[in-house]
Amino acid sequence: MSKTNKLAIVPVMLCFFAMGFVDLVGIASNYVKEDLALSDSTANMLPSLVFFWFLIFSVPTGMLMNKIGRKNTVLVSLVVTVVSLLLPLFGESFALMLVSFSLLGIGNALMQTSLNPLVSSVIKGGNLASTLTFGQFVKAIASFMAPYIAMWGAMAAMPTFGLGWRVLFPVYMIIGIAASILLLSTPIEEEPADKASSVLDCVKLLSRPVVLLSFLGIMCHVGIDVGTNTTAPKILMERHEMTLNDAAFATSLYFIFRTIGCLTGSFFLRVMSNRLFFVISVVMMALAMLGLGFGTSKMVLYVSIALVGYGNSNIFSLVFTQALLSDTTRQNEISGLMIMGLFGGTVFPLFMGFASDAMGQVGAVAVMAIGVIYLFSYISRIKTSK
Repeated sequence: MSKTNKLAIVPVMLCFFAMGFVDLVGIASNYVKEDLALSDSTANMLPSLVFFWFLIFSVPTGMLMNKIGRKNTVLVSLVVTVVSLLLPLFGESFALMLVSFSLLGIGNALMQTSLNPLVSSVIKGGNLASTLTFGQFVKAIASFMAPYIAMWGAMAAMPTFGLGWRVLFPVYMIIGIAASILLLSTPIEEEPADKASSVLDCVKLLSRPVVLLSFLGIMCHVGIDVGTNTTAPKILMERHEMTLNDAAFATSLYFIFRTIGCLTGSFFLRVMSNRLFFVISVVMMALAMLGLGFGTSKMVLYVSIALVGYGNSNIFSLVFTQALLSDTTRQNEISGLMIMGLFGGTVFPLFMGFASDAMGQVGAVAVMAIGVIYLFSYISRIKTSK
């Protein structure tokens, strides 16, 4: 890696931190649910709406990268993200939060589609999977900080300027502005743009088994991620009658172990076969589903949340890498398709909301368990090489 690219990794990793802002939707939707007295199915519209935009914008973003470049596309995504974080400063009505979360989803769809390929411009040669995993570690730091900032704001444990838990938004907005300035001022050498592709050309790539199955794998990974993010506090509130401020620790615990998983995963992926690490990760998630579904003690529930956090932490990097390396000449388009798989963050919460309204939180866990079962079927697609 050249000296220029070594310096470029710093703003790129700060952008991964900004990418983590999307995970505030879990704790934020729980506070909006409490403030506005919403049902589970209505409150789950917020995270579902965020990830709905991945279905619409991911493939066009892959095409946009071919026209304006990966770095410029990331910059556009940061601007949209900053605007989304500005809106909640003006109120907490359901309509305003829907608009804010929509923009957050659009910005994150642009960012996830363009930032992952930008890493391949900065990191030449091997270690792409481990570098992407380290990026997910940086992203996870923003993820597990969100519940704490919101909780401190709700309890007035920090200056909130009358915003309460919504102080979370300006804190992350300032970091987003800093990431934009730093990336803008950093030169990054990119490969010549691929030839322009149509939406149909991109979608046709789903006819390739590895691309289609990886797309479904990303859907399940994100569905479980968003599902645990939103449901873990509700399980504690349902089974132990905890307040939201106390139960918010469950979301942080999930992201703490997802962060630890990303950090240690970047090491294990250098010394262990990708397939073996994937198997270990999915087994941990399966055990977690059993604990979340049938566990009653706080210890069992906390251990289960930790297990799914660690197990799910490296699924994205492994699945994304399998798809990206399947055709190095169509990486922009494949990246767009894989990020479109984040639409799983829309599908899973909707069904989880309906299931939990009907059966309690055990219904929500059952929906996530379906995703874990699919990931077991994906094991054969993971190459055994390190």
